[in-house]
Amino acid sequence: MVKLEDAVIARLEIGESSFEVLVDPQAVQMVRDGKEVNLMDYLVIDEIFKDARKGDRVSEEHLKKNFGTDDVLEIAKTIIIKGEVQLTTEQRRQMQEAKRRQIIEIIARNAVNPQTGTPHPPARIESAMKEAKVHIDPFKPADAQVQNVLAALRPIIPIKFDTVRIAVKLSPTDYPRVVGDLKNFGKILQEEWQSNGYWIGIVEMPAGMQTEFFDKLNQKTKGAAETRILKNTQ
Repeated sequence: MVKLEDAVIARLEIGESSFEVLVDPQAVQMVRDGKEVNLMDYLVIDEIFKDARKGDRVSEEHLKKNFGTDDVLEIAKTIIIKGEVQLTTEQRRQMQEAKRRQIIEIIARNAVNPQTGTPHPPARIESAMKEAKVHIDPFKPADAQVQNVLAALRPIIPIKFDTVRIAVKLSPTDYPRVVGDLKNFGKILQEEWQSNGYWIGIVEMPAGMQTEFFDKLNQKTKGAAETRILKNTQ
């Protein structure tokens, strides 16, 4: 369980009744992101309160009447998902910053400058977000906020989500070193072994990952891998 001084109050109002739990703010984010969380590890105490500050508990009968159960963890999850969470200014700042970093990573891995076909560095995306004064919801999943962020960025930088197809040719000795990377970066659309023992294939991946992909191949094959960008999908 979490310490009281590290917890926040999550509150759900049903009619004239309030239901509160004391919970770690990080657990709030994980639950709202849809992750599996053992809430027992993140509650100060496994109790539902009328007023957490006063320590006024809700009776089992009142819980069953409003939630159809007296299971504290099930009710706590409902309160966290549907209710309001009282964060301190510093807690909100930290959670917004963590979510901002997640959004920047998603955009950097998937987006390119449509004028050049090249990825935008994370620093450029971050700078554009600041210029656009993008609002980040600390509790909303990062991927659910990406499209709104992209819309805010387009007046500032040319940007769009895209994929790229890259033809790769590898020697018999290099292939085992990088086959895992080929699959991790994207999807192998075509592949075959040539009569001379070389492997050739076409890998499709988010366009923003191509620079990292080329760097990884060059590092592991010492520059011996042959690559060619075939087509960016429109």
